[in-house]
Amino acid sequence: MNSERTEAVPDFEHDESFRDSIGTVDKAGKRVWITPKKTKGKFYNARTWFSLLLLALLFSGPFIRIGGQPLLLLNFFERKFVIFGAPFWPQDFHLFALLLLCFVIFIVTFTAVFGRVWCGWACPQTVFMEMVFRRIEYWIEGDSNKQRKLNAVPMSFSKLFKKTIKHLIFFLIAFVIGNTFMAYIIGSEPWWEIVTQPPTEHFVGFMAVLIFSGIFYFIFAWFREQACVIVCPYGRFQSVLLDKSSIVISYDFKRGEPRGKKSRSYTGAKLGDCIDCHQCVDVCPTGIDIRNGTQLECVNCTSCIDACDSVMTKIKRPKGLIRFASYNAIKTGDHRKFTPRIFGYSTVLVVLLIIFMAVLLSRKDIETTVLRSPGTLFQELAGDGYSNIYQFKIINKTLNDIPISFKLKNKKANIRLNQQNFIVPKNNLYSSMMVIDIQKSQLNPGRNQIILQVWHGNKLLEEVNTTFQAAAEFK
Repeated sequence: MNSERTEAVPDFEHDESFRDSIGTVDKAGKRVWITPKKTKGKFYNARTWFSLLLLALLFSGPFIRIGGQPLLLLNFFERKFVIFGAPFWPQDFHLFALLLLCFVIFIVTFTAVFGRVWCGWACPQTVFMEMVFRRIEYWIEGDSNKQRKLNAVPMSFSKLFKKTIKHLIFFLIAFVIGNTFMAYIIGSEPWWEIVTQPPTEHFVGFMAVLIFSGIFYFIFAWFREQACVIVCPYGRFQSVLLDKSSIVISYDFKRGEPRGKKSRSYTGAKLGDCIDCHQCVDVCPTGIDIRNGTQLECVNCTSCIDACDSVMTKIKRPKGLIRFASYNAIKTGDHRKFTPRIFGYSTVLVVLLIIFMAVLLSRKDIETTVLRSPGTLFQELAGDGYSNIYQFKIINKTLNDIPISFKLKNKKANIRLNQQNFIVPKNNLYSSMMVIDIQKSQLNPGRNQIILQVWHGNKLLEEVNTTFQAAAEFK
């Protein structure tokens, strides 16, 4: 526990007892309910606008279309995935895995350089908690002091009314989030059918929406910062991803220490700029003291920066006592960002992106599978030949309908289908049966390897290898 909690330890004497506990649990092991003070400042304003953009994208995502496809669809039930309008099928799992690996390496690289900026600025947990649910709480119950007072007083009509209204609004928002989450999984059209028709006609879908809504309500109404402190593994990854050159939210201990209240009667050693006002702790949504150094609970939300800057302005001292900086920049003035570690991460990321783009660009528009129908044998034709029955599936990965026809390569054959020329719908799967007749003169006894060509008009799309079974001996 102690080795995880601080990566950059200020080299001045201070109380080390914070390492033995977390801010959300008291000495008896009970949860300490965090009620952070309302934040104001330039970073909070920037986060607000950025969060509005992210929320707009999140709630409109299922309905945005790119080339007729949704912006994002993760339909695990039908094994259909769309990312930025590009459809992916289970046969493209290697592409999906590469894309996921690129994303993970990007997060690792970004974290090594800038710390947990993702957590404080873009993570849905933080965006919803701090920019939606927390603001509603401030609006109904007031700032942190008023919230604590309200929680401490006995139940009354006023308290019951405020708590009821707050939790009703919380559940309504969670219900909207649950519906949006469902739309990302099954698609906006099926989701619209579920919400516009009676629940009895889509009972499973209706229950799924309620379950999602209940989970989100539980997280944002009760679990809250515990999702970041206890559940999310990202904070623990931080301790191995960061080094002393990583840019994180840092307290300038050289400028701030020794901290203390300033007064005219004070005659001791010269005090630093930190007046120990505790404002940076009061606004922290995870209950830490950033002056102790970088800790796994810190989500880089910048609330402490805004709070400290406002105090520095009031006491006529320069801003930036708490700021984005690396430990080396504060300790030695070394502002170098590109370290051998970052170079290694960046190199791996670039290589993976090149491989992903090469594989993506070489992806076939269609993918065909042809197999002999199980449990069937060859049939001998009256005209001195044999026939085999096949099952075939064609996946159209494009955004256009494609007319398809089959030919046999290097052999004369008669291919019998329900339709000699058929159309595979865009971004869809077509499956059917066909019978291939081949004369004995074109075959060897027993199993034969044949190549089936897939044509779109005069364009050869694909060649598929399969087997053709004939008699072990010809008469």
